[in-house]
Amino acid sequence: MTRISKNAPGFDPAKAEALDALESVLPFDRRDFLATILTNDDIETLRHLATEGMGENTLRALVSDLGYLEAWCMTATGEPLPWPAPEPLLMKFVAHHLWSKARKESDPNHGMPEHVRVELKSLGLLRSDAPHAPSTVQRRLASWSTLTRWRGLTGEFNAPGLRSALRLAVRASDRPRQRKSDRAVTGDILAALLKTCSTDRLTDVRDRALLLTAFASGGRRRSEVASLRCDQLVQQESVLKDSEDPQSPLLPCLRIRLGRTKTTQSDTDAYVLMIGQPVDALMHWLQRAEIKEGPVFRSIDRWGNLERRALTPESVNLILKKRAGQAGLDPALFSAHGLRSGYLTETARQGIPLPEAMQQSQHRSVTQAARYYNDAERTMGKAARLLE
Repeated sequence: MTRISKNAPGFDPAKAEALDALESVLPFDRRDFLATILTNDDIETLRHLATEGMGENTLRALVSDLGYLEAWCMTATGEPLPWPAPEPLLMKFVAHHLWSKARKESDPNHGMPEHVRVELKSLGLLRSDAPHAPSTVQRRLASWSTLTRWRGLTGEFNAPGLRSALRLAVRASDRPRQRKSDRAVTGDILAALLKTCSTDRLTDVRDRALLLTAFASGGRRRSEVASLRCDQLVQQESVLKDSEDPQSPLLPCLRIRLGRTKTTQSDTDAYVLMIGQPVDALMHWLQRAEIKEGPVFRSIDRWGNLERRALTPESVNLILKKRAGQAGLDPALFSAHGLRSGYLTETARQGIPLPEAMQQSQHRSVTQAARYYNDAERTMGKAARLLE
């Protein structure tokens, strides 16, 4: 992201000060940039959403999307984002972001205009010259719709013309659907990552506990790992290693109360269990770091000193990539989401029934969860091995 000078055109110190109230959900280092883009009404809407108890991850996404939408609209039309947005503007947004690279080669006017692309790229809002992912466009439209409703207005987001245009644009876009992580962190890869955390250094103890907890608790999202707090951990009675053998050794058991997540609300009693090695690793981290309350996973400075602040979701991602590199793997192929997809892939490999796996992963969509199962079954099955 390009740094915005406080002397830059459009920078408003009052807006920057108002945005301080959203410090916990602002994208890293974005306050000054957003103070040049968002209107006073935008900021008031976001502050209202924060006081209404909207989840931090949802609000963080809304802030990011609103900043992009305002910048795009100003660049594309010369005017701030209108509320509510007329249907033609919504269709223009779709046309600017979902297009065919093949057609653009013969028709320069197809897709996003060059001056819009150059301006958004100079602001650090575009990373690629390719069309956007359909999921990104759909998410930003959903954010736009949410913000419109919270302003007490009715938008045209369900207009037949827009839905048809979006459907056709998705088909025309030649960008393949990308996974959040190219490689799933399955059991064998997790073992390789854990080998890089073999010393008793504080960072190794933390990262070992983090990786085991994120994976064994059902493949928790990086935001859930970063926001995990001590009061969500509830010790349970030890359980038998072999439930059918009363003489088998006992293993530690821990309940993790999930609270508000992407698929649950804060007032639900959703929880997952961890048993055995992951519990030992997590308890060792808490004891070693002398953490008894507040965030579970915290930053450690370059001198090895524990800080009070929790890790950010991006820090969780960077930790996994760092450990992948240390394990001799390509960090570019892995992200924290690989722990989530890897958990379900591993359960499929081990023959664990899908409903049982979903109870731990807390996937709401059977279709989404089953996709990982199907991928694992296809690689292990005979259909693709006829000429092995």
